[in-house]
Amino acid sequence: MNILLLMMGGSGTRLGAEIPKQYIKVGEKPIFSYILSGYATMPEIDLICIVSHKNWLNFVSEEVKYISYKGEIVITSGGDTRSASVRNGLKAISNIASNQDVILIHDATHPYVDCDGTRKIIEIVEKGGGATLGACQYDTCYQMDEHHMIEKVIPRQQLVSGASPEAFQYGQISSIYFTSSDQELDTMTSAGALALAHNIPMQVVPANVLNLKITYPNDLTLFQLLYQNYFFNE
Repeated sequence: MNILLLMMGGSGTRLGAEIPKQYIKVGEKPIFSYILSGYATMPEIDLICIVSHKNWLNFVSEEVKYISYKGEIVITSGGDTRSASVRNGLKAISNIASNQDVILIHDATHPYVDCDGTRKIIEIVEKGGGATLGACQYDTCYQMDEHHMIEKVIPRQQLVSGASPEAFQYGQISSIYFTSSDQELDTMTSAGALALAHNIPMQVVPANVLNLKITYPNDLTLFQLLYQNYFFNE
């Protein structure tokens, strides 16, 4: 079974909006609904678990009624940190998922669905280990110091920026989240970072879409311009 874990429990304070960015409506739909609709078109996705901000659970419950999806949708509350939210999501499906099931972790700040890339990720994870979408770098990449002075050039062939989703077998990733201390979880920026720290190999699948992450106002503006004719053709 392939299970989508849609992470949308954050507050999104850097955007400066009145509400968390994942719930902002673009074209009369909240941003997260576009992601859900995209995954709902994939017959490979057997179950969806939404990890929502605790204050938006009712809103999410109402919005998912408009999603045309053949499988079950589970909604649970996020935690105080990103890692705590992932752990909550994994616990919410613990009575459903088996150790070999593929868990796809998608951050709602990445408002796109790369169906082809996701299928490749599923194939990799089924064989063992983890995988993630990654955006390859095409410009010259520099390393700089704390004063923004360039120290050296880093070969761009060795660099990718993380994209969504990351994926793992449920048994591997859940055991790490369930047994790690809160302190260890809080030091990790992603499930991939935590997996690498526990010697789970990660393979990159190059992303086929613009790796947009909605963090600042300009990012939201770009999504508003491109959501219909690039990210989601409706």
